[in-house]
Amino acid sequence: MKNATFLFFLLSSMLLSSQQVKISGTVSDYAGNPMPGVNVIVKGTTNGTQTDFDGHYAITVSEGAELTFSYIGCKNMIVKIRDSVVVNVSLEEDHEALEEVVVVGYATSKRSFSTGSVTRVRGNRTRNRNSQNNMNSILQGRVSGVAISGTISQEKKRKVKSPLYIVDGIAIKKQYNSIVQSLKSEDIDSRKELKAFEAKNLYGRNAKHGCIVIQTVKGNYVIEEDENYAQITENQFQNVGVNPLSTFSIDVDKAAYSNIRRFINNGKEVPVDAVKIEEMINYFDYDYPQPTNEHPFSVNTEVAQTPWNVNTKLVRIGLQGKEYLNEELPASNLTFLIDVSGSMSSDNKLPLLKSAFKLLVKQLREKDRVSIVVYAGAAGVVLEPTSGNNKEKIMSALNNLEAGGSTAGGEGIQLAYKLAEKHFKKNGNNRVILATDGDFNVGLSSDKDMEDLITEKRESGVFLSVLGFGMGNYMDSKLETLADKGNGNHGYIDTMQEAQKLFGKEFGGTLFTIAKDVKLQVEFNPAKVKSYRLIGYENRLLADEDFIDDTKDAGELGSGHKVTALYEIIEVGVTSEYNKEIPKLKYTNATSNTGFSDELFTVKFRYKKPDGNKSIELVHVQNSNTQEMSKDFQFSAAVALFGQQLRKSAFINKASFNDVIVLAENGRGEDKNGYRAEFIRLVKSIDEKLVTDNY
Repeated sequence: MKNATFLFFLLSSMLLSSQQVKISGTVSDYAGNPMPGVNVIVKGTTNGTQTDFDGHYAITVSEGAELTFSYIGCKNMIVKIRDSVVVNVSLEEDHEALEEVVVVGYATSKRSFSTGSVTRVRGNRTRNRNSQNNMNSILQGRVSGVAISGTISQEKKRKVKSPLYIVDGIAIKKQYNSIVQSLKSEDIDSRKELKAFEAKNLYGRNAKHGCIVIQTVKGNYVIEEDENYAQITENQFQNVGVNPLSTFSIDVDKAAYSNIRRFINNGKEVPVDAVKIEEMINYFDYDYPQPTNEHPFSVNTEVAQTPWNVNTKLVRIGLQGKEYLNEELPASNLTFLIDVSGSMSSDNKLPLLKSAFKLLVKQLREKDRVSIVVYAGAAGVVLEPTSGNNKEKIMSALNNLEAGGSTAGGEGIQLAYKLAEKHFKKNGNNRVILATDGDFNVGLSSDKDMEDLITEKRESGVFLSVLGFGMGNYMDSKLETLADKGNGNHGYIDTMQEAQKLFGKEFGGTLFTIAKDVKLQVEFNPAKVKSYRLIGYENRLLADEDFIDDTKDAGELGSGHKVTALYEIIEVGVTSEYNKEIPKLKYTNATSNTGFSDELFTVKFRYKKPDGNKSIELVHVQNSNTQEMSKDFQFSAAVALFGQQLRKSAFINKASFNDVIVLAENGRGEDKNGYRAEFIRLVKSIDEKLVTDNY
């Protein structure tokens, strides 16, 4: 009897086990990029999980169960489990029903361009359908980049698909369409458009949305990426006896890291000048304490042995901005300035941009106001100030944007600032958010033109955030200049995950400034330090006298922002190849003050309140004690070392990518959002590629 009972339970257990299956897989977006944070739930139950940073998930379910995959801004997908244990899915962007978008121009007369126009439209305000249709027919096609729906009803917009380009017999990858579109007419011998059916028969499935066949005059067209980065000259070691002061502006921009990630993920070599080490370091979150005094940030310093050089020490200086909850932030007057020119047609540009901005819109409050300005061949207003509780109207305006035409960026900036100033909120957050690839080619367009324009506009009290999109013709230098001179920050969005980081996890820091013109000046004690070098910040260096000059522009600190700077120092008495001897001075007494023998360096900070014109100064002193590296310190050092390797630095002392991996693994810590794990994966992928190439 006991044996029968045991056999019954054994069979029952085996049957129950056979009904359970472990499902795993990867969730990606429309462009094939992995999606972290996707909810994976067994339909009709509370059993669920989320994808990790690489888009992977694993869940145990019963055979025949249905899995629901859901993510903000994407359509839900339901998959029935049969006999497969690996289920990979790709989520589609969710296009909502459109509403009417009214286009208003500031010009008093119509201005026509070969690529588009902006028109002030006056008409009868009668609400009947015929009047509405007449208004739509007047507007249709007048503004490049704006599509007008036929009625205000539930009509759905047909998504415009990109054709396949064949240039000199070679099929062009979709991400390079914008480069082909910029071909000059005098370089084209012939151009033929094929409809979808004919194109698909000739060129296969990739031409299912039609094909444009181009023959150039020279007949040997090759894609040449036209990305632009400011030239960077690496900081050298400075002799403390001659240069005891190091002065620079803070930098909270993070565009360089996501841009570098884009190159690595696409299997391409990272341009040296695309590597800004300070932006790589500041991409990551560090556990600095919140401020406890009247200043809006805390100051933190550490000193430890340099991981890549036994003869030097590494100094870490960290600022932690005061963090405010979303509901604590003042009312916002936001003006979205969106590039809808032809170069923005790729999937990783305007379509990604619209999805990204929807994440921001979902967080707006009733007291916030949003306006939308677009520019292509000209600029126009597509949404007058709209309350944050009217999210459907704002999203409809975003959904209605399409790409086409040239790029009058200067005109768009002027119009956006004009609108922002008109609806300025006193004691509020007044900000223009520019989203573009930076390829301005009509009117004001050079870096100098942009710098002069923004320097003038920032006097209005309106701040500027700049978001870069796309590849092939990405103008990093221009966008960095705009953000720096516009009292704002610069980000690069390569995936929806990056959009979620900027507009979700870092919403306050992205949009709300708590301190402006923040400058740091470090004075090294010559009794302790022989020489030093600042790692990164080459584009942020200031003259020593600029530190106390309140007319000199510097960086801004947002709510919750963290800023980290690393110095490599050589102490007195240490022999190093980097120590350069200088001639003895005839007129200057180089002896140090012995009254501060325990101090290694002093850090001075100056900042202004967001609406202030006079700087406030505070001082922090670091003694000469060397500590064991904290996990955060180890990780920031790993990022700095990797950045130096990408820049082919003269100071890495033959450190390998494996050294970076070990250091980063040791400093990985809790890594709640998986960003550090992703960094380690990127370094490993480069390390593996080098091994493969060398083999």
